[in-house]
Amino acid sequence: MKSTTRKQLKTDKFAEDIGLTLGFLGEHRAETIRYGLIALAVIVLGVGYIVYSRHEASVREEALSQAMRIDQAIIAPNPTPTNLNFLTQAEKDKARTQAFADLATKYHGTAEGAFGGIFIGAEKADHGDLPAAEKIYKDVMDSAPTEYSALARLSLAHIYASEGKPADGEKLLRYLMDHPTGLVSKEQATLELADVLSKTNCTEALKLIEPLKVSRTSVSKVALNEASRISSTCKA
Repeated sequence: MKSTTRKQLKTDKFAEDIGLTLGFLGEHRAETIRYGLIALAVIVLGVGYIVYSRHEASVREEALSQAMRIDQAIIAPNPTPTNLNFLTQAEKDKARTQAFADLATKYHGTAEGAFGGIFIGAEKADHGDLPAAEKIYKDVMDSAPTEYSALARLSLAHIYASEGKPADGEKLLRYLMDHPTGLVSKEQATLELADVLSKTNCTEALKLIEPLKVSRTSVSKVALNEASRISSTCKA
């Protein structure tokens, strides 16, 4: 097998695993999205998941790389030779927010701009500002390249669910089921829809998950766990 083919297979599997991770790592969805974006940035900057024009993309790539360095900076009183550091968490948070907001604004409509928008949207949601998060995700969904538009659509669906608008979230997730991408598979959209439906229609939620329980390993494990969770919730 050619090395490029092996790399693409690894990349596709990594993207699939990230997709599942984004949806089902726990209660702190906004934080989970942030760490999923870090992994996606590694793909963009290191593996070449997206085809770039090197001349046009170099500035955007550097801006994304700098934002990621800030995100992974340490809190320490003295500078270190290998890590970016801040004196306080508040200083780091301010710099990180500014870096990703700049990405979203300066490179709107690009992959890097979408990274920035989704990150800021997750941050807004994490602080309870759901209307602001909704606005940001809608913008990314309408303007970003297809892969990142799908991630924004997925995030927006959960904002709608949190706002008590499950029907709006269901519509977005059914769209993703019909239009899967490399970063949001049909299986993931199905699992996410089951999660939303479990609040109002347990029977339908479990029916959606049933075929996935015998799917490939990475999906079936999540499907089995989600089915168990929904069944327990419905019986409570």
